[in-house]
Amino acid sequence: RVADYSFSFHGISLLTVIQSVLFYCLVYAGTGLLQEVVYLVSQGADPDEIGLMNIDEQLPVLEYPQPGLDIIKELTSPRLIKSHLPYRFLPSDLHNGNSKVIYMARNPKDLVVSYYQFHRSLRTMSYRGTFQEFCRRFMNDKLGYGSWFEHVQEFWEHHMDANVLFLKYEDMHKDLATMVEQLVRFLGVSYDKAQLESMVEHCHQLIDQCCNAEALPVGRGRVGLWKDIFTVSMNEKFDLVYKQKMGKCDLTFDFYL
Repeated sequence: RVADYSFSFHGISLLTVIQSVLFYCLVYAGTGLLQEVVYLVSQGADPDEIGLMNIDEQLPVLEYPQPGLDIIKELTSPRLIKSHLPYRFLPSDLHNGNSKVIYMARNPKDLVVSYYQFHRSLRTMSYRGTFQEFCRRFMNDKLGYGSWFEHVQEFWEHHMDANVLFLKYEDMHKDLATMVEQLVRFLGVSYDKAQLESMVEHCHQLIDQCCNAEALPVGRGRVGLWKDIFTVSMNEKFDLVYKQKMGKCDLTFDFYL
């Protein structure tokens, strides 16, 4: 069984998020990496400092019951908040461009493998089925947080909005320096050339630490993970569903580097 989720959408839609930075990923599209990189860039922090803190306490999840909306409202601006919610459920204040949104998308083949491994690693998720069954649920939009296809396309429709920065997980591995520069400009922080080069190096350290952590299944953070587990027939079926559901969208992904 895959876990179900329910949220107080009404309270979230009324939340005032002025002078906040919210960033969004569908589950296991690189949430852990993105939150640490965003915190590092926005705060000018040191990777070793981040390793000693509970980063989840610094960046609360909008829809989770803890710490809750009342606590989030009291955080000092600019606030860093994360979420996995679809665009249509975001605070109405955000739709008006009064805060900044960073969204990260990951190619869906790697995402579904990583998401499956995540479910298998936590007893609270209670999923003990096969990967084939899990992948079928993913293609049929039957996992928590709903359809990946709708989720990513909703945000892509707003990727040209001035208050939205749409990123791809694969670009962190392909061209991290450019991504860090995008974040610096988007967040409005100031670095000279030497500081920017140092920040890129710090981000490289974070990514290496996250992707090689002993607590994670080997390679869960790498690009092209899907090739180790997809069968030929599964890949053909996935490509067919992907074409059907994403055919009208001009968003593209790197499925391997």
